[in-house]
Amino acid sequence: MAAREQRGLEYLRRQRLAELLQRLAAMLLYHRPERPREFLIQVLEGVKAARRGEGEYPELMDESNLEAMFSLLDVVGQGHIAPAEYGGALKALGLSTEELPFGEDRSITLDVFKEEV
Repeated sequence: MAAREQRGLEYLRRQRLAELLQRLAAMLLYHRPERPREFLIQVLEGVKAARRGEGEYPELMDESNLEAMFSLLDVVGQGHIAPAEYGGALKALGLSTEELPFGEDRSITLDVFKEEV
């Protein structure tokens, strides 16, 4: 791989641009706005405002969506899911599963699921 290409890939990794683009694409597909460019501008302006402490980060789904997703994963109603199920949910949403903070021996509750997703 050429040095220039390697520097470009490192820049993308360092800035986490792939994750950002995946999240933006997921938001577009979930919301399906009539004016996608304006929607993306609003989302990015929301991110900027949240970084300045002037609001919350835009979210892909609301709390009821997360609760429904969790209940689909927790089919027997135990009140928790395994890390593998959690990772699968992140992948389905197009979110990064690198450096998951949970070991295989830990169960993820609904509250943890909502906070982390």
